[in-house]
Amino acid sequence: MSNLKNVKLATATNITTTYAGEFAGEYIAAALLSASTIDDGGLTVKANIAFKEVIKKLATGALVQAAACDFTPNSSVTLTERIIQPVELMVNLQLCKYDFVNDWESQSMGFGLGQTLPPKFSDFMIAHVASEVAQNTEFNIWQGDTAAASNNSFDGFEKLIAVAVAAGDIPAAQAIGGGVALTAANIVEKLSDVVTAIPAQLYGKEDLFIYIGSKAAKLYVQALGGFAANGLGANGVSNMGTQWWNNGSLTVNGVKIFVGQGLSDDKMYAAQRSNLYFGTGLLNSTQEVKVLDMSDLDASNNARIVMRFTSAVQFGIASDIVSYV
Repeated sequence: MSNLKNVKLATATNITTTYAGEFAGEYIAAALLSASTIDDGGLTVKANIAFKEVIKKLATGALVQAAACDFTPNSSVTLTERIIQPVELMVNLQLCKYDFVNDWESQSMGFGLGQTLPPKFSDFMIAHVASEVAQNTEFNIWQGDTAAASNNSFDGFEKLIAVAVAAGDIPAAQAIGGGVALTAANIVEKLSDVVTAIPAQLYGKEDLFIYIGSKAAKLYVQALGGFAANGLGANGVSNMGTQWWNNGSLTVNGVKIFVGQGLSDDKMYAAQRSNLYFGTGLLNSTQEVKVLDMSDLDASNNARIVMRFTSAVQFGIASDIVSYV
């Protein structure tokens, strides 16, 4: 028998809540920074961009020369600037409180001694929306395209890097792939091609990663397990098949691999984490999180959730990126 008639979330339990500016930052951060590429440390986060910010990168030529009495400047300085301008975004969502109250009550009652009480019902609903926003953010970090019919939130790295390749900002030797799809039979070779294309001055840097999607990661584990024509033998690494890997870190030819959940299947990129940025404005006055209890307004059992926030990605130096597409 349904127990909805016993649920009491009417006018006596109004859940209308508003957080604005820096007070909304905690909830916005939970939504945006939980995207796996950010949460796992794959990007440099600029968290307090009010409107836009200039990313400046300084490069110099040869500095050391033979000693002389005179001052003889012989080096060049190149200042590269790129703009990161977070896009204003929002969530407008209406939910029925009945759909959430059972889960909320089970958490409120706890499952044993020492179980801490959950946040109030409005925070519980915000947390649900935040997880959805995190998934959307992860997708847009990589595949976002404001020109797409699906009305994605902001332009992601795949589009930004493609523009840089077309403009010649990324050297031709670092734009590889030729549209070849990744398979278990060629994944080791193609990852090695990416390593080969990495500029010598970047190889060995602590924050250098090859960014791959979930498909490529699975193929790489499969190949190292010996289940592909890769020269490792039928039993793979240490004769363990794929059992050698327990969701730990992956590397190829001395370069760490980062699995970006939102990255496309057959695309890979090599870059320093310090060259890839995610920008938002957690302390901006325009940030807002609001839960509106509609029971006092239209006598329904609905709640409306409003979020307003900003997001964008950008890279610093295009010539320090390798693109496999």
